Amino acid sequence: MEVAGKKVLVMGAGRSGVAAARFLAARGAVVALNDQKPVEEWSNESLALKAEGVGFVGGEIPSWLLDQIELIVLSPGVPPKIIPVRYAERAGAEVIGEVELAWRYLRGRVVAVTGTNGKTTTTTLIGELLRDAGIPVQVGGNIGTPLVTLVDSSTDDGWTVAELSSYQLETIVEFHPAVAVVLNLMPDHMDRYESLTEYGAAKHRIFRNQTEGDVAILNADDAIVSSWSQGLKVHVVCFSTARELD
Repeated sequence: MEVAGKKVLVMGAGRSGVAAARFLAARGAVVALNDQKPVEEWSNESLALKAEGVGFVGGEIPSWLLDQIELIVLSPGVPPKIIPVRYAERAGAEVIGEVELAWRYLRGRVVAVTGTNGKTTTTTLIGELLRDAGIPVQVGGNIGTPLVTLVDSSTDDGWTVAELSSYQLETIVEFHPAVAVVLNLMPDHMDRYESLTEYGAAKHRIFRNQTEGDVAILNADDAIVSSWSQGLKVHVVCFSTARELD
């Protein structure tokens, strides 16, 4: 993905947005960072990006700026259906999230972990198991380390284990994990989703680009998650803590 000279708007000045803005600016993009808070209320880390050539836009984004934007990178907390995003998309801008941005540069293979509960513990455990086996591995994503900060340390023979929230999965396009793990699905984030079905659909996007050579690991004890094995084109492995599986 070539971003040098491209006009990019990063929405959300939290940890993920700051990491994305820094990553893009370092690769020659013309970057503006936006947050709903006034600029004077931004964190010191985000304000430090000014020295790296990043412009700041606090509050509402003017339409003249949206008309010029070629790429929008959304932080997880920014819903992709809000009016400024849809306006820019109709004007021709590509809209992705920080995870998708990272994927387009990451080397090696990815294990992606999602679910309502247990993501952090499972992601950490997988990372430790791979490390103990002598396999080059790094861990990031929703666990606290933006995935884009792991690009430079990724290797062709290594693995990246990524904890992913439903918010992050909403904005993937080409993201393609070799292994996708779904732990469970329970009502959550109902302030963002209209129903459990819509929330589940965001989680299900983890399989979006998987192919026959990939693996999906599903919880057989969760009725919704286990039903997802139907129709997947990947090798499906189910696990259970309540019973032995054939």
